[in-house]
Amino acid sequence: MKDLLLITPPFTQLNTPYPATAYIKGFLNTKNISSYQADLGLDVILELFSKNGLEKIFSTTINLQELSENSQRIYALREEYLRTIDQVIPFLQGKTPTLARQICSMNFLPEASRFNQLDDMDFAFGNMGLQDKAKHLATLYLEDISDYIIENVDSDFGFSRYAERLGKSANSFDELYSKLSGNQSFIDSFTLKILQEKIELVQPKLVCFSIPFPGNLYSGFRCAQFIKKNYPHIKTAMGGGFPNTELREVKDQRVFEFFDFITLDDGELPLELLYNSLNISEETAEYKRTFLIENQKVNYKNNSKRHDYKQADIGTPDYTDLKLDRYISVIEIANPMHSLWSDGRWNKLTMAHGCYWGKCTFCDISLDYIKIYEPISAKILVDRMEELIKTTGETGFHFVDEAAPPALMREVALEILRRNLVVTWWTNIRFEKSFTRDLCYLLKLSGCVAVSGGLEVASDRLLQLIDKGISVEQVAKVTKNFTESGIMIHAYLMYGYPTQTVQETVDSLEMVRQMFEMGILQSAFWHQFAMTAHSPVGINPEEFGVTPLKQEILFANNDIDFKDKTGIDHSRFSFGLKKSLFNYMHGINFEFPLQEWFDFKIPRTTVHPDYIHDCLLDEAQFGFKGNSKVVFLTKNVIAENRIKNKKKYSGPYTLLTFHLKTNIVKIDLEQDKAEWLMNVLEENSIEAPKKVTAQQLKNQFEEYFEDFELFWFSKPMQQLKENGVILSL
Repeated sequence: MKDLLLITPPFTQLNTPYPATAYIKGFLNTKNISSYQADLGLDVILELFSKNGLEKIFSTTINLQELSENSQRIYALREEYLRTIDQVIPFLQGKTPTLARQICSMNFLPEASRFNQLDDMDFAFGNMGLQDKAKHLATLYLEDISDYIIENVDSDFGFSRYAERLGKSANSFDELYSKLSGNQSFIDSFTLKILQEKIELVQPKLVCFSIPFPGNLYSGFRCAQFIKKNYPHIKTAMGGGFPNTELREVKDQRVFEFFDFITLDDGELPLELLYNSLNISEETAEYKRTFLIENQKVNYKNNSKRHDYKQADIGTPDYTDLKLDRYISVIEIANPMHSLWSDGRWNKLTMAHGCYWGKCTFCDISLDYIKIYEPISAKILVDRMEELIKTTGETGFHFVDEAAPPALMREVALEILRRNLVVTWWTNIRFEKSFTRDLCYLLKLSGCVAVSGGLEVASDRLLQLIDKGISVEQVAKVTKNFTESGIMIHAYLMYGYPTQTVQETVDSLEMVRQMFEMGILQSAFWHQFAMTAHSPVGINPEEFGVTPLKQEILFANNDIDFKDKTGIDHSRFSFGLKKSLFNYMHGINFEFPLQEWFDFKIPRTTVHPDYIHDCLLDEAQFGFKGNSKVVFLTKNVIAENRIKNKKKYSGPYTLLTFHLKTNIVKIDLEQDKAEWLMNVLEENSIEAPKKVTAQQLKNQFEEYFEDFELFWFSKPMQQLKENGVILSL
């Protein structure tokens, strides 16, 4: 028995748990409140994609004559699917890696229409290897089965969402309520059977549903409906990303036939108070940002004077109860950066609550999850990383920040190196100038493999209108720094921003094409601009040249329909933008004119063909910054005193040999300066609690010698900097 049952309803991710319930469970542990968590999405997928599950799928009544050609083929090959499914799933769970050879033989898996996209597998996976190629083929195999399910069994199915359209811009509850009043779907039968097993096992007093996305909403309501009907004594609550952004104005009483409570924003304190309310009278109960029914009306209660918990006090996420060894790694397209979202098990952590920038005009900056910025100390973060490594056995981390602060990333990297931890991590950033070559190199050394960030419209006029605080030239330089350090980059791209012209869309595509061709972007995704109710554009649309089409809000309110004064139908560009990007991500067809990607006339780009190339031309970095922190990253140095007999210089000198992981760097210095440098290296190693500044080094140097800048920018010292022995941060 546990007090609380925490549930993520179908569907979110196949490869790793959505972290909300793990965050909450970690907090509840600090309050000695017992809880059990479940990812129903994973449980349903594993039941569905098994021999028994496929037998149910193929036994669904169908009319063969009415099936599409693709479905007819899958149905005809059903015995092959039944024979292979219980081998493919363990392979994707990492349990049977030797099956990769069979899969890659191209004579093991049945193939339907998804395999038609296999143009050049050797090219695509030349850099990724046999296991990844097999994962990609197995993913196509699962997507073929998914296509069959959608066409013939349950049209709402999707691997990372279910009945998503019911949750998108649902100003009225009518359509969702009507669906819930009807018969259970094919997927519901799997979901509710597993839910019943969890309830019988846990016997909770309160079931809390985390609803991060519209694609979880229907299943969350269907599960809550099942609990109300079969376990009326159990209370139900909803929280998470969807209610936080979309249900801030909920008025429809019918919603509370399913849920007793809906909480907004940070869930720790609201949930603690809900737990407390179970054992006291309603009159004395305190609530934090909670909707509930009182006197037959929807009431928003925020009567607690307690403050939300600081990030340092919410505990370490706890993944106990989740089946970490049963998540499925898939690779949808052959791109190493793109695969991070679907391949591998990542422990999720947050460096800072909210966004340190908090100005982008398309973003929900008026809401607490963006507005309230609160970083965590590097020491606490790395403590949590070590704790998660112990409890999960996983050393991969995804920091799920809105935008991780560069200064904190630097301190986290230094703390990881100080503790000699071996971890792999990635996060979301802003492409700002703080990401110098040296900082990127430090991040790489600490285990950072990738970053994702918003390039958005790739137009300086629109970036200024968005208040992004960056320029295309700056993004190019930053992505070059990351790429040269060995860190992959994914860019979020946007089209259809208010007042964006056709010419700007074409020019944005040309900027993106050049960045991929220069090799400074590895992955990207185009999103069409959506106006949200809590963004500056949504709050003051007239300032941005758009007219909102407002509707009465009784249920969800986030995406707002609008008319742009330009009158441009931006959706026409969707297919061409995505098709061109698919090619660029595979490193091909950069030479195609942009017109090739569209079936309607577009203007020629006005961007110079060498614009990005010229942005990346190196500038000599000889400026002395006294307040920059200097980090020395190696102690593997051998010093040999020698004598030089040459016309230009003869006399004693010291040969310093630096043994780095992948190469050897040798420099010659005068003996006294070499001795000074060796002492500095020893005193300021990575383990040193405080980092020396360039000004402090200058002061120390000039106690014995003259002109520190001449020494600091000399050819031998530049060699050490270029090879990452000395970093200025």
